[in-house]
Amino acid sequence: MIMVRTLRRDIARYNSDESIDDMMEETGWKLVHGDVFRPPPKRMLFAAVIVVAMLGMLSPASRGALMTAAIFLYVFMGLIAGYYSARLYSTMKGKQWKQAAFLTATLYPAIVFGTCFFLNFFIMGKHSSGAVPFSTMMALLCLWFCISLPLVYLGYYIGCHQNQAFQHPVRTNFIPRKVPEQVWYMNVLVWFASAKLCRQIILMAGILPFGAVFIELFFIFNALWENQFYYLFGFLFLVFCILVVSVSQISIVMVYFQLCGEDYHWWWKSFIVSGGSAVYILIYSIFYFFTKLEITEFIPTLLYIGYTGLMVLTFWLLTGTIGFFAAYTFIRKIYAAVKID
Repeated sequence: MIMVRTLRRDIARYNSDESIDDMMEETGWKLVHGDVFRPPPKRMLFAAVIVVAMLGMLSPASRGALMTAAIFLYVFMGLIAGYYSARLYSTMKGKQWKQAAFLTATLYPAIVFGTCFFLNFFIMGKHSSGAVPFSTMMALLCLWFCISLPLVYLGYYIGCHQNQAFQHPVRTNFIPRKVPEQVWYMNVLVWFASAKLCRQIILMAGILPFGAVFIELFFIFNALWENQFYYLFGFLFLVFCILVVSVSQISIVMVYFQLCGEDYHWWWKSFIVSGGSAVYILIYSIFYFFTKLEITEFIPTLLYIGYTGLMVLTFWLLTGTIGFFAAYTFIRKIYAAVKID
């Protein structure tokens, strides 16, 4: 409600008939309309990670038919992943669509498959019944390269060759606008090439989404690591809906503050800041390991670190994607509502 009232006031002020002297003193997010849709650095990587189809890969009840259905769903979602990645990549004026399609099809699956393949060797070394047979691993590899990869390329071909790029309400200036000095809570640290990450903002933005999933997280960890059964999937879906809403709102608020500070480098920031709750999940997983589990041997500890790391990475990609699309939709809406001279 506060955001809606603030935006209505901003839009009314920007669209009002003002004198030339008043327009010279104008400040806020309208001033960056010519740069707000400027493509971010590492656009190919951004398009690859933003549309990862990861539904069901780490389900708390990933046994039997449910896990099989999740894997097949992930494989055939490659068509949708490629299509939306292509639309976003085309929007950012990307030209190397074949390389982008390969990155989309292999980046996240390679991390998951490589980690699981590596950990499975240790399980097999212990002669555990939980080890995945080598033939099954090869079958999953075939599903990946023979079905998922071609479907991603097909989705990319459709998205790139049918002019499906997202339309922006304003044009991008040829010369980038200089970003003024930001206030202390919007300061950033250069960590990933030319993309900027907000250490302070990540910690602030991750509190509320983590609070939405904290209780269910305890039961999910119990189901994963203490062989307990989890039945509350309806309630889990409700918690997921709350997570989507909270992540979207946090992303919109953070991007609005950034644009009001006339900083238009929002692409990577919206994605990474929205996944800030994954940092708290990582901290909670460490707390859970030392307080709830009695693991002292090396291999069980390695398995916990590996599989929990995949879960944290997946949660970060999921919430980051939700936050980005929420912020992207928000930005397109507000700039379509103001008159640009």
